[in-house]
Amino acid sequence: MARQRLYPLADLEDIPGTKVFTAKRSREAYHLHKFCMSLMKAENRDEFRADESAYLDKFNMTPEQKQGVLDRDLNKLIELGGNMYFLVKLASTDGLSAQKAVSTTSGMSADEYAQMMLEGGRSPEGIRSIRDKN
Repeated sequence: MARQRLYPLADLEDIPGTKVFTAKRSREAYHLHKFCMSLMKAENRDEFRADESAYLDKFNMTPEQKQGVLDRDLNKLIELGGNMYFLVKLASTDGLSAQKAVSTTSGMSADEYAQMMLEGGRSPEGIRSIRDKN
């Protein structure tokens, strides 16, 4: 029996300020995530720090993903399919906490981000749909 979707997958692209991690995004970022997971080993972190571009060439990432890593542009990497669970390993390699890494994607300081989360997260009020924004 075929499973019926409760909503069109396109609806996942209609949430302002959010990139839902889907199977499609997972496939797009497979090699990016393999790179991030490689940073779990100290010797790989050392090799990456010694020559970032050469280390990235070991992974079949897109040029845009490689540049996003070099720029430490987590928002761009998320746009290119990255998942924060993996990307935080890159941030950790640079000595950033998960809180600091996530805060960089929000435009807030780590303290502001922590306070917002302690207060219950972002308000559900406001624009709820990109296509209905106009």
